[in-house]
Amino acid sequence: MVKKKQALGWIEWLIGWMHVTYELLFQRTKTSHLQNPLELPPLNDLTCIVTGTTSGIGKDIARQLAEAGAHVVMAVRNRKTANELIDQWCSSWAGILLNVEVMELDLLSLDSVVGFANTWNARLKPLHVLINNAGIFSIGETQKFSKDGFEEHLQVNHLAPALLSVLLLPSLIKGSTGRIINVNSVMHYVGFVDTEDMNTVSGKRKYSSLLGYTNSKLAQVMFSSVLHKRLPVESGVNVMCVSPGIVHTNVARDLPRIVQAAYHLIPYFVFSPQEGSRSALFAATDPQISEYYESLKIDEWPVCSFISQGCHPTNPSKEAHSVETSFKVWEKTLEMIGLPSDAVERLIEGKEVRCRYGTRKD
Repeated sequence: MVKKKQALGWIEWLIGWMHVTYELLFQRTKTSHLQNPLELPPLNDLTCIVTGTTSGIGKDIARQLAEAGAHVVMAVRNRKTANELIDQWCSSWAGILLNVEVMELDLLSLDSVVGFANTWNARLKPLHVLINNAGIFSIGETQKFSKDGFEEHLQVNHLAPALLSVLLLPSLIKGSTGRIINVNSVMHYVGFVDTEDMNTVSGKRKYSSLLGYTNSKLAQVMFSSVLHKRLPVESGVNVMCVSPGIVHTNVARDLPRIVQAAYHLIPYFVFSPQEGSRSALFAATDPQISEYYESLKIDEWPVCSFISQGCHPTNPSKEAHSVETSFKVWEKTLEMIGLPSDAVERLIEGKEVRCRYGTRKD
């Protein structure tokens, strides 16, 4: 009987950290061909939902999409801050109104995710791009759980975006060339998903915020890969993950002081949020993405499209290529977010899907 794998082997772990270090040291060299900011085509016919847009990469993504003419929906917890940002952007454009709106979304509440998706779908309008950008990395903090009972990194970085992506499929299909873009991380290379303990509560592994973050990012790649397989080409919906590179964002505010100091000592190596936004913007707007996506389907590639910080296709980690584990992550994720196993197929057929969340009364 083959013994079940419990964690990365030390050689796999070492290779993973070597990859992370390499990305840090050479990401500027590998992206020297890119403009900053990335030049975007006119996007007047595009409707985009972007999560986590009040700071960091998400703020730059939303601003640049709006300035290129897209209808941008800022999906945020803090509506006041988002509206203040819109005012600033419009002022910098000499009072020209940008097509931006704010909708409330709290990824630490799956009820909020369902409510958001239902509100948007009720408009019966097409959605062309969903960018799951919001994420957390609370280094050094003790294990915390959402009110839904899930470890916070797992919920914000994986479960909530997965639920949002599936529930918005009817609107994305209406967009005819819909794109689901998950802002991932090079740190998934040191992640490992135990499908029997995704919430890290069994005690088999000692919890750390690094473990919570890296595992959630790997789970996102694995789930995306199965969603990629489940969506027929005819649906017109592309699923991909992107790496923004190693970026100095508000994640740094959660780091220990000594690590924050290191961030400031190596500004040459670490990207600004604007530089980190380029891969997501490329994935959202480049016309050749759909051709690449379809080629992966024809070749039956085991993982979804993964776009590097250099805006070209790259390979996610070896662990992400495990088809067996990816399907287990898929099944476990659907169970955790309260969706039936055939949710995607039913939504593609235009049928109703009931979620366990979103029906509670306050």
